[in-house]
Amino acid sequence: MEKAPEAFRTISEVAELLDLPQHVLRFWETRFSQLKPMKRGGGRRYYRPADVDFLKAVQYLLYEKGYTIKGVQRLLKENGVAFIAALGSGDKEQADALIKQKQQNELEELFPGDIVPEYKEKGGGRGFFGFLRNEEADRQSENSAAIVKDKNALLQRALLELIECKRLLDRARQG
Repeated sequence: MEKAPEAFRTISEVAELLDLPQHVLRFWETRFSQLKPMKRGGGRRYYRPADVDFLKAVQYLLYEKGYTIKGVQRLLKENGVAFIAALGSGDKEQADALIKQKQQNELEELFPGDIVPEYKEKGGGRGFFGFLRNEEADRQSENSAAIVKDKNALLQRALLELIECKRLLDRARQG
């Protein structure tokens, strides 16, 4: 009988699902503080569906992408657990959305009120251009938004090129 997708899994079920020894899962618990399976009497572990997605992502990053444990920890620190879990569940759209949201938040920190229209609608200030007259500030704000958008597009293209280079290197190493 198959368990429901939202059911908790024992360590043996997760180890079988991921084709990993149980001791590897216990080791990963020591390296990733975000992984906290529920423990019942006798120390028996029960993994939530989100834990399983997290473990799938860690396995994917370590075994298929060639990351080290420190590299995965850095990804977690930079992008958060939700991003890693989205990778593990295979939800690339959600992972992309989380990255875009992070980029948007960084832009808001750098250019409050000048890049993000919602900030202005909520009565936010004029950011760096608050000392200018209103029309001049609007013109400067639009210019800076265009510049940031262009730079963001260039960075995204560069990132895609680097990913493609890594893929080619990985393929060359294997074959």
